[in-house]
Amino acid sequence: MPARSACLLALLALPAAAVEPPAYRDDRSDPAALIASYYNAISRQEYARAWSYFGETPPVADFATFAKGYAGTLSVELLTGPVVSEGAAGSIYSTIPVAIAAATAAGVQVFAGCYTLRQIQPAIQDPPFRPIFIESAKLHPAAGNLAAALPAACGE
Repeated sequence: MPARSACLLALLALPAAAVEPPAYRDDRSDPAALIASYYNAISRQEYARAWSYFGETPPVADFATFAKGYAGTLSVELLTGPVVSEGAAGSIYSTIPVAIAAATAAGVQVFAGCYTLRQIQPAIQDPPFRPIFIESAKLHPAAGNLAAALPAACGE
């Protein structure tokens, strides 16, 4: 029995196994895929890739502030709602409701809200081609699980 206890103590003394990051995903083919790719980049701590999903108006003034805002994020779980798209002046604008659970060392925080994405009509673009991108995001802290936090739709 003492040998068994010593073995258990030795196992407990081993460092915790590192959590494997999710598989790489960079899919900009539609709004839901882009948002999933964005949070994949955050979960993988690839902040430059995450930053690249935004258009001309990033969420903060500079990349260093953006990266610092996610520095404590270990992983993100995402739930998306129905995408609504409409064309306007050579672009397709889409809105997508989201709920996320962001895991940090301090625990899990739930956020909910909407993303607006824009795709400049591919047929009218000149090189370099600009794929679909995040135009804006409005998220706020939410309570409960992801399904309860997910907005049914994005409002005006």
